[in-house]
Amino acid sequence: MTVFARRARAAAGRMHPELSLVSYTLLGHLEEVGGCRATDLAAHYALDKSTVSRQVTALERAGLVERRPDPADQRVQVLHLTRAGRHILAQVTESRRAAFRERLADWPAEDLSRFAEYLVRYNAWPGPGREE
Repeated sequence: MTVFARRARAAAGRMHPELSLVSYTLLGHLEEVGGCRATDLAAHYALDKSTVSRQVTALERAGLVERRPDPADQRVQVLHLTRAGRHILAQVTESRRAAFRERLADWPAEDLSRFAEYLVRYNAWPGPGREE
């Protein structure tokens, strides 16, 4: 698992120099949910608020994320992907998919199916202290 995590971090850096694995993950979540508060990101990923704040600040400086007032509560700032953020995310996502396709191209269908089942099972774990 350590090798897997190291490779994922290294791959994110190769795909876009401004995009760490954490940044890529945050951008993906913002796209998936259509925007959210930084505190929501911290809670979702069980990260410290200061960690998320640093990542968000870097993404804002890179022009990949912007803050907008929440229409329901003008005091709240909601993070959204910019056009550049959506573009970079799409590029990195396609690069990752191409890398996965290349790496798995020679695997027999049975192995791919088993691997997919294991990933689903692994990702379904709710975390420590949470019930499934």
